[in-house]
Amino acid sequence: MQNRIITFVLAAGIVAAPGWALAQDAPLPAPSPIEKELAARASDVTEVTLGKNMLAFAAKILNGKNDDDAEARHLIEGLEGIYVREYEFDKEGQFSADEVDQLRKYFETSEWTPIVKSRERKNSESADVMVKLVNGESHGIFILNVEPKELTIVLILGPIHPDQLGELRGISGLGAIGDVVRDHDKEKDKDKEKTKDKKGGNQ
Repeated sequence: MQNRIITFVLAAGIVAAPGWALAQDAPLPAPSPIEKELAARASDVTEVTLGKNMLAFAAKILNGKNDDDAEARHLIEGLEGIYVREYEFDKEGQFSADEVDQLRKYFETSEWTPIVKSRERKNSESADVMVKLVNGESHGIFILNVEPKELTIVLILGPIHPDQLGELRGISGLGAIGDVVRDHDKEKDKDKEKTKDKKGGNQ
């Protein structure tokens, strides 16, 4: 896993040690013991935490000279926080299914609605995407991607739609968000294919 550090964090003069990105403002709003234990066992860790202050700073950097900058700036101005955690392990079995379930259950509340739930038992991979709905509008996204030797968490709080994730990838350089965008697009394509197959079978 490459060392992924947000470009505007670097511009602020924050220096990270090799293989680590320094978290800012606050810990991940999730069970903190799990977060600490995963970080202690992982061979490579990326931790990025951006609260409202850092997001406001990022919005100032985006001067809106092009459409992408303007869209990204408008998006992050309304966000309350971006939290990314990437843990890569030397070998399989260094984190448990119970730890993954605890992370899921933390967000399995009436506030959060699952929109993607993928399980590939053959290769022990899974993906979960949940949205926080407020008056029918998305005000948060939680993503949990699990592979045998890698675990990725993305939590974005504030008004955002899953289709807008690509805008954050462009302004932040976050590899994890780029991976999530691709996975989300794949799931949408799968759903489209399933719909086509059902329609074809009914004809």
